[in-house]
Amino acid sequence: MAPPTFSTSDSLYEFVVKEGNGVKGLVDSGLSEVPERYVQPEEERINKLRTRRHNNPPIDLSKLKGPDHKKVVDEIVRAAETIGFFQVVNHGVPLELLESLKDSSHRFFNLSPKEKSLFCPGVSPSTKVKYATSFAPEKETTLEWRDYISMGYTTDQDALQYWPNQCKEDALDYLKSASKLVRDILEVLIESLEVKVQESIVDIHSGMKLINMNYYPSCPNPDLTVGVGRHSDIGAITVLLQDDIGGLYVKLDEDNNHREWLEIPPIPGALVINIGDTIEVHMNGKYKSAEHAVRTSTKSRVSVALFNFPNPTLKIGPLEELVKKDGVARYRRVLFQDYMNNFFANTHHGKESSLDFAKST
Repeated sequence: MAPPTFSTSDSLYEFVVKEGNGVKGLVDSGLSEVPERYVQPEEERINKLRTRRHNNPPIDLSKLKGPDHKKVVDEIVRAAETIGFFQVVNHGVPLELLESLKDSSHRFFNLSPKEKSLFCPGVSPSTKVKYATSFAPEKETTLEWRDYISMGYTTDQDALQYWPNQCKEDALDYLKSASKLVRDILEVLIESLEVKVQESIVDIHSGMKLINMNYYPSCPNPDLTVGVGRHSDIGAITVLLQDDIGGLYVKLDEDNNHREWLEIPPIPGALVINIGDTIEVHMNGKYKSAEHAVRTSTKSRVSVALFNFPNPTLKIGPLEELVKKDGVARYRRVLFQDYMNNFFANTHHGKESSLDFAKST
């Protein structure tokens, strides 16, 4: 069967977005070249020739509370203060679960478009569960080469009732298992501030949890596209499971090698930890959220992210103790719901497009 042809950009949008076929539907139809609507401006592409590989070894979390505790703490803090990304092993999440999670992700995305579209906004059995494509396709001039299922957590009962059957049990086990390592990392980051804070501060950063399963179909020309555009995560801590294909890149600071892209390579059994905007704001800039993006591949790829956010009704802003210590508040206090609304009202366009919303004027 010949691949479908699209006479206009609108007809492609109808097929991919409104009919729920996603990028996978395009690829499965026999697509041999990247449609114009997915060709990114040159400045938004990730040129592999201008990247380098992040070769730091993963941090062994099993050494926390042991003889090497201080060394592990120093490694976590150094990474959080510089690039905002690091990888961890011996993290307490069973390796069998990680493999099963990747398999269940493929099971969901291999469903027919009709079956996946049952979770599209407006028809999904829960407003907390959404199957979609790109990031904000209704606002984007150029689409991102990604389909995803987003699953917000409220209770175990709701998760088992409303999340897709193909992945709900593995996703729920991952959320629960990874939540302890999130707590351990938050405790390390907060204790290293050397200021007194309320004990509840750790819980505040993970009052709301969300799992995203991402699917990046094989791409005929990865040099022209992005799987996810430049952005920083708005929550506190993200725990990311990569498969063995890879494609995650972090952009270094402007004064550091001219904003060079740094590849975060897959490491068997490791999880990627990502510092989000909420941590940067709360810690008055001591720790850095990282601008990152995803490059596509000629092979299909999955990843699974656990996002940890404050509750929407919470105001985020620098801890008073840190403002006193630093002598300046680098960010203002904002309602997290307003911060989220600003992020989702825009397209992916770099870290500053979201973080500027909370900066002191």
